[in-house]
Amino acid sequence: MFRRSLLCAALGLAAAAAAHAQSFPAKPIKLLVAFPAGGPTDITMRQLAENASKILGQPIVVENKPGAGGTLPAQALQTAQPDGYTVGQTPLGVFRLPYTTKITWDPVKDISYVINVTGYAFGIVVPADSPFKTWKDFVAYAKANPGKLTYGSTGNLTSPHLTTELVAQKAGIELQHVPYKGSADLMLAVLSGQLMAAADSTGFAPQVEAGKLRVLNTWGEKRLAKFPDAPTLKELGYDIVQSSPFGLGAPKGTPPEVVKKLHDAFKQAMEEPSYVAALGRYDMLPNYMSTADYTKFAQATFTREKALIEKLGLGKPQ
Repeated sequence: MFRRSLLCAALGLAAAAAAHAQSFPAKPIKLLVAFPAGGPTDITMRQLAENASKILGQPIVVENKPGAGGTLPAQALQTAQPDGYTVGQTPLGVFRLPYTTKITWDPVKDISYVINVTGYAFGIVVPADSPFKTWKDFVAYAKANPGKLTYGSTGNLTSPHLTTELVAQKAGIELQHVPYKGSADLMLAVLSGQLMAAADSTGFAPQVEAGKLRVLNTWGEKRLAKFPDAPTLKELGYDIVQSSPFGLGAPKGTPPEVVKKLHDAFKQAMEEPSYVAALGRYDMLPNYMSTADYTKFAQATFTREKALIEKLGLGKPQ
């Protein structure tokens, strides 16, 4: 009798889950974005959300949760209902959390990875009136003035921060890092002279094109068409390529059928010309990974980021 009751209960839950998946979505979906409104991530994610909302037939409401190195959406997923109505951006910083902060959840096991959508084009910029005309000038000053050259990034332990520190380590220089919550605040700081340099995604493009900033290097496999005179890190002698792929995750336990609906809608949304054009404004490219591939990527990245954190000596105290 007890076994029969358990079986009936299990069948009832399965039926309820199937009905939920079939009717999903029946109300607006919340999309948590890891960086402030107005920056490259926010602008491109809002376009993606607008496209996907038309496909799903329900509004997708963007909620910005900046700070903590881009990890707040992933943390919010830990307490959200696993029903598909909350999804969050998952930047690479999520996979560094256990190595730098005491947390009670696992970034690989405790998120249902839905789809990877894109990555960033990064670089280091300085004010147009800076004495640093080239990366060689930057390094020479840093060597002559250890710890005095200030640069900003979009937060502690973000890809711009860690990649710059890795480059500095390879170049034999010591820099002073200043974290900001997002690109908008960071650009204001470097344009106003509060910082000597900034490491960021190419949200700095308008300021460069307006003659207010100068690009010293970029971090892709090849030079960016928009900044053909800026060498890549590889050209400068550092074997580093950084594009920091990111996508969307849902709470652990979200029904697979719901994850598939979200995946299919966002994949179609990625293919819309409006999204591709929005990415193009910031030299970003679509970078599709399926649910299965994105989950494998999460596992591999989790392992790789541990090695980087240890190399830079930035892990949490034991």
